[in-house]
Amino acid sequence: MPRTTAEKRAAFRSLHASGCFVLPNPWDIGSARMLQQLGFEALASTSSGYAWSTGRPDYAVTRDDVLQHLTALSAAVDLPINADFESGFATEPEQLAANVALAIQTGIAGLSIEDRDLRRPTALYDTALALERIRAARAAIDAAGGDVLLVARTEGLLSDRSALQPAIERLVAFAEAGADCLFAPGVTKPEDIAAMVRAVAPKPLNVLVLDSTQTLAQLRDLGVRRLSVGGALARSAWAGMLSAARQLQAGSFAALASATPGRELNELFRASAQRG
Repeated sequence: MPRTTAEKRAAFRSLHASGCFVLPNPWDIGSARMLQQLGFEALASTSSGYAWSTGRPDYAVTRDDVLQHLTALSAAVDLPINADFESGFATEPEQLAANVALAIQTGIAGLSIEDRDLRRPTALYDTALALERIRAARAAIDAAGGDVLLVARTEGLLSDRSALQPAIERLVAFAEAGADCLFAPGVTKPEDIAAMVRAVAPKPLNVLVLDSTQTLAQLRDLGVRRLSVGGALARSAWAGMLSAARQLQAGSFAALASATPGRELNELFRASAQRG
């Protein structure tokens, strides 16, 4: 029997209690069901992957687009879904809280909020406002029952890889403001990751895997609790499609020989649909 939303949320919190797990990022129902069938324990949406699947660039989708997407993902699989909710589709804490409340209704088990300033895409909200926003998200979750996991993200390292200490300080402040899990995409060096883990402990740290030479075992040993890949799976899929299409354009059909057989895909999706 499929798990209820409450059961998915409880299972998601349990995953954050110890160990280290991979949280892959599907971009549509098909990729979500594929990942479920492969045996992953939880999934996370990807704003970029979803946007590309609709023919738009990252950050070009609307709040209502994302709410519909999250509803579809949550209903399609029997796994917890962590929502990439960008910057909450609002600047002011009150509107952010209202949007978080809407996201909770989609059936998600976790939700991440960025500190990227919507008015200045390469800038961050100042610390005071960023903290107000996390407190507002926390209050909205608590008002809804408190079982959705709140992930607070700081985006500074994506534009300045040297800004480790400011990122750590902001994560610590977010933890104190009520975040359940902390996330600073852009951290890659083992010593920096370990420092970040120590700073936010005992709360869990999510790491976006950007160095493909790193392994789950290495990151687990550093104390990381969960690993995500953002839009990388979607980019991998697009890479295969683009390569094959460019060969078609050049008059060759050789790339089609490596395509996954339709029978295999049908079997995977048939089994996954029955589970979901």
